Amino acid sequence: MINIVLFEPEIPQNTGNIMRTCVATNATLHLIKPLGFKIDDKTLKRCGVNYIDKLNWHVYENYDEFISKNNDGKFYFLTRYGHQPPGNFDFSNSNENIYFVFGKESTGIPKSILKPHIDNCIRLPMSDNVRALNLSNTVAIMVFEALRQQNYPNLYFDEPHKSKTEIEDFEA
Repeated sequence: MINIVLFEPEIPQNTGNIMRTCVATNATLHLIKPLGFKIDDKTLKRCGVNYIDKLNWHVYENYDEFISKNNDGKFYFLTRYGHQPPGNFDFSNSNENIYFVFGKESTGIPKSILKPHIDNCIRLPMSDNVRALNLSNTVAIMVFEALRQQNYPNLYFDEPHKSKTEIEDFEA
């Protein structure tokens, strides 16, 4: 199972987009307080595009509470301090709990959390023109890399509500 962990997220639009990604991919979302927004914020719900009722998610008072309740898998930390790209890691076991931990938008994950896990720190390769990608984009990239390695378990390759031949039968 893929788990997305947001350490002290600050921007509701990012979290809302990540909620939608989690629903679309059957990933579980973990939010670690303090949050930079109210959990019932209209913006957050609007960014979740009415899928929030289908979201599997948990909220924790702090990082220690999160760790005490989630010590059953492999942890990977997305950070500018990482030295390895996602392709260097094996996410192929769909029966294993995989936790992708992302830091808050302004300062990332504290070094005190990263240091013991430096071998599991990931950085997406990019030019020297930016420090990092948008948080919700980075989450989507990581979720789909793990799903690609697992051959997209329990996900539809065709839209389930449309005919497979809809395009082929279309007359211009």
